[in-house]
Amino acid sequence: MTQKVAVLGTGKIGEALLSGMIRGGWAPADLMVTARRPERADQLRTRYGVTPVTNAEAAKSADTLILTVKPQDMGTLLTELAPHTPADRLVISGAAGIPTAFFEERLPAATPVVRVMTNTPALVDEAMSVISAGTHATAAHLTRAEDIFATVGKTLRVPESQQDAATALSGSGPAYFYFLVEAMTDAGILLGLPRDKAHDLIVQAAIGAATMLRDSGEHPVTLRENVTSPAGTTINAIRELENHGVRAALIAALEAARDRSRELASGNG
Repeated sequence: MTQKVAVLGTGKIGEALLSGMIRGGWAPADLMVTARRPERADQLRTRYGVTPVTNAEAAKSADTLILTVKPQDMGTLLTELAPHTPADRLVISGAAGIPTAFFEERLPAATPVVRVMTNTPALVDEAMSVISAGTHATAAHLTRAEDIFATVGKTLRVPESQQDAATALSGSGPAYFYFLVEAMTDAGILLGLPRDKAHDLIVQAAIGAATMLRDSGEHPVTLRENVTSPAGTTINAIRELENHGVRAALIAALEAARDRSRELASGNG
């Protein structure tokens, strides 16, 4: 790879990207990082052989800038970057809720910006990264973003108007499953199982179910019906879930997450 890439504000997701890119063929010499704390930058250099730089140095010398700082810190970072960023730099934002227009207004005219919403399974190379083009981003820029984020999982292109919905489903999605596993583990304890055994049973059920959803090509309704025999245990459990409005609660929860993403986009942090 001859493109130079800089990850700015390298936390857990940024480090996962670094690791994935190196496994995917990027040379450490072509990768730069910035970090708020010098000891963190030194740790990344020791661990991966990448080059710690300042934000200004990254803007001047990298072909692609991946911004992984928190949304509330993005305005300050862009103010620092703007005087040093040539208009041909690709800027990739990983900040939830912030539209590409926010970056385009603060960076040199015609700067290509790509917005990416990834999620924490990037840490185990099972991310879902949702990618949208800004006004000046071309198909080549989208492909470059896909090449980077494909090293830690799957990618999907959507119009930017769908990013808030994608954030609700995918960006926040792992938390919903952890919440469900937590509740089911507690149920297992209530039913008389030790916590460790309840946990193992639920986690393996989740892994198996997810693998079948991914690999079988079957609709989830079909897969559920295959488990649900007449007058059996599963249909009694499903009835209770419906009686308690679990389906409606999930829909409402995802709407709330989407609405919060919109609030972040409008600056109501």
